[in-house]
Amino acid sequence: MSLIRCEDVSLGYEGKVILQDVNFRLDGGEYLCIIGENGAGKSTLIKGILRLKKPMKGIIETDCGLKNNEIGYMPQQTEAQKDFPASVYEVVISGRLNKLGMRPFFNKKDKKDVMDKLELMGIAGLKNKCFHDLSGGQKQRVLLARAMCAAGKMILLDEPASGLDPVATKELYELIEKINREMGITVIMVSHDTEATIKYASHILHLSHRQLFFGTTGDFLKTDEGRNFAVRKEV
Repeated sequence: MSLIRCEDVSLGYEGKVILQDVNFRLDGGEYLCIIGENGAGKSTLIKGILRLKKPMKGIIETDCGLKNNEIGYMPQQTEAQKDFPASVYEVVISGRLNKLGMRPFFNKKDKKDVMDKLELMGIAGLKNKCFHDLSGGQKQRVLLARAMCAAGKMILLDEPASGLDPVATKELYELIEKINREMGITVIMVSHDTEATIKYASHILHLSHRQLFFGTTGDFLKTDEGRNFAVRKEV
């Protein structure tokens, strides 16, 4: 049984098709990078997986006991998010909101999970700091910790390293790889980072308003487009 399955999926806005003919399946534990030019439909697909957008055609199914509220999501940062007036702890524990159910307050399990995720990200010492005052790399670690608090088996990341300097980018990618490799969390990441995609992804989904390729990174690099993609890394 697959963790997530997209079958003949089309997605769009106000009756206009943005993305079509999407077919792929993940069984769990994969590191999938979604690539393509700006406007190719990458973020639209993420919204479909999150049930924020209903397919115009086809089906998006999650199996293996994966519930919608067990998917961690780290969206692209906006200026408003960067200036969010809350402590690191408050931002991260907000990732547990979808697990409250009928409970009005966070319990010991929620609070322990927050501290575990802060430790995992190496930012436990920042828990009382204002999110607004952090560096770009620190903010992304906080948002990744928040996504992990929401995650059960899968996290969705929309260009998580956008705007970061090379050192912070490398550290963030290493953390994501650790989450995937050591914890078995399925990672689905939208990325324009050619080097990181080739280095870390186990699978690649290439979009250009329709699905051009889905398969392992090794198989992708054997295709003409994959070879061109690798060349862009070297330029």
